[in-house]
Amino acid sequence: MITEQQLDDVVAYVAGAGLSEATIATLKQTYPDWHYTYAFDDDMGHARPVRERDDFNVYLVNASDHCAQLTTQPEHASGVVFAEIGEEW
Repeated sequence: MITEQQLDDVVAYVAGAGLSEATIATLKQTYPDWHYTYAFDDDMGHARPVRERDDFNVYLVNASDHCAQLTTQPEHASGVVFAEIGEEW
């Protein structure tokens, strides 16, 4: 379970530190029970982000069943996907 405040905190941290593998590693130390994924936003298909920034979007993952799936409900989330928004080709 992820609270709205925790989600706001990690998004603010990533916004300030910049999205990188090092930033994700720090989050893993801070919230070790969560799963983190660093992806590109165009790989997220038609999923709806729970937070949007200029340089990345945030998605939540529910891994309580056999297969992980995206969710928009923080109370059911066990992980966060930070999806980098790239330049248009």
